[in-house]
Amino acid sequence: MKSEIQQSLQQALEALHAEGVLTDLPAAAQVERTRDPAHGDFASNVAMVLAKQARMKPRDLAGRIVAAMPASPVIAAVAIAGPGFINIHIAEAAYRALVPAILRAGPDYGRSRLGAGQRVQVEFVSANPTGPLHVGHGRGAAYGAAVADLLAYVGFDVHREYYVNDAGRQMDILATSVWLRYLELCGEALDFPANGYKGDYVWDIAASLHREHGDDYRVAADVVREGLPLDELTPGDGGDKEAHIDALTAAAKRLLGDNRYRFVFELGLNTILDDIRGDLAELGITYQAWFSERSLVESGAVNRAVERLREAGHVYEQAGALWFRSTAFGDDKDRVLVRENGQTTYFASDIAYHMDKMERGFTRVIDVWGADHHGYVPRVKAALSALGDDPRRLDVLLVQFAVLYRGGEKVQMSTRSGEFVTLRELRKEVGRDAARFFYVMRRCEQHMDFDLDLAKRQSADNPVYYVQYAHARVASVLQQAADRGIALALTPVPGDGKLERLTEDHEIALLKTLARWPEAVEAAALTEEPHQLTHYLRTLAQDFHTYYNAHQFLVDDAALRDARVQLILAVRQVLRNGLSLLGVGAPERM
Repeated sequence: MKSEIQQSLQQALEALHAEGVLTDLPAAAQVERTRDPAHGDFASNVAMVLAKQARMKPRDLAGRIVAAMPASPVIAAVAIAGPGFINIHIAEAAYRALVPAILRAGPDYGRSRLGAGQRVQVEFVSANPTGPLHVGHGRGAAYGAAVADLLAYVGFDVHREYYVNDAGRQMDILATSVWLRYLELCGEALDFPANGYKGDYVWDIAASLHREHGDDYRVAADVVREGLPLDELTPGDGGDKEAHIDALTAAAKRLLGDNRYRFVFELGLNTILDDIRGDLAELGITYQAWFSERSLVESGAVNRAVERLREAGHVYEQAGALWFRSTAFGDDKDRVLVRENGQTTYFASDIAYHMDKMERGFTRVIDVWGADHHGYVPRVKAALSALGDDPRRLDVLLVQFAVLYRGGEKVQMSTRSGEFVTLRELRKEVGRDAARFFYVMRRCEQHMDFDLDLAKRQSADNPVYYVQYAHARVASVLQQAADRGIALALTPVPGDGKLERLTEDHEIALLKTLARWPEAVEAAALTEEPHQLTHYLRTLAQDFHTYYNAHQFLVDDAALRDARVQLILAVRQVLRNGLSLLGVGAPERM
């Protein structure tokens, strides 16, 4: 409806332009829904925007615009208000005409070609494969998936990607942690490092290594200790724990040799990565690509990115390291690209990764990161500017981690210590639907408390239950009709006049909410705010439940009965469309 109103106003403006009243035309007339129904359904300030060029008072120009608007069956009345607002009232018949339109379109009601021809990459989750996904990662997963699905629904060509950090120090620490647990299973007693990975999953990987390969990777504990500097043997007594874990990693590489160390490394990586893939799939989340950080090094992309920056004059050497002059592009300090030992930094890999994204020709690149990465945004944008790319093509969405509460008590989590609730445990406890819905109920940058008790509650207090129950209630009406042998006309017949029987205030309110669905989808997609859909679905469910409680559907009057059933079928379809976009099921029974 909004687009039809815009088209009508645009035609009026074009007519005034042809008459010489207007010298320039806007790309589209601004139209917004009114907050007060007394002011109509839609309002436009276009007369106030164009009054200066028309050399007319806004109200006078508004009068000319209204007079030039073509007749439309959608518009019941047009009024001029205040300094020159154009208020538009939609005909009730136009709202009733939505019912057959929704039922014909089915899952495509609300779908559009708004983003046609534009390729968008959405990279999300991308958690280090050093442990299972926990409930904090779940919010970024649900949010990123919903943003990607929304953009695809309005016509963008969307590419979903997971960036696998399969290189670097943290992965070496994981491999070392697995090997040390393996040595314990072999009977070799070593103090486990304070900052090694301590979760049960590390034991499981080590047990698999021991079960399948016996003592093949065994090295005597005394031999391991012999290779460690004395000041790194006792990190708990004042030693440097970071130097200690690095020394253990170096010992693992030296004592196992390249092939055996690589096997332990790959075993840890692939076991956890398979686990992550499985957890995300169970949550209804899949990707077109799992992009390896290591591939950037092996393909030479990291070196190429560094050389591009060097050739552009944006790097310098200091204290044996190579620095990127990111302060020249708005960052708060310069950043190291190559350490004094010759190793490239994680930041260098990230520059190469974003260079690769731009070279793949995406119109836009959306990164969904944890809020703790907020300081990383300006340096990545600085690097894109230095490479000659437009940093505006990159949109970074920062997601606050969810804080889990059980029984009113906050659950503490730490991946390194192994004390956390996994995403798998959450899904098993509250279900996929509650997890996906709850995670996107707020703006991504807002703090979120995830109440387990509420997510499991089967009552109107639970928002996902409330929305799903509305969907199930429609199915119950159809079942009641079948049980009573009532034949229903489920498909509107043009010209039969049945839908004209929808005159109750609750029915008109429901129709108006249904009419807002395409606008709600478009707004949620363009602002990258899936929480707007949860608000819409809760409003639609509330309107339906109110209608359900106030009126009988299976009345004796066949025409009215069919009209009401067709209306609630339209409600069911929109609820199903919205839940599907959020990765949530639409049950027939509850």
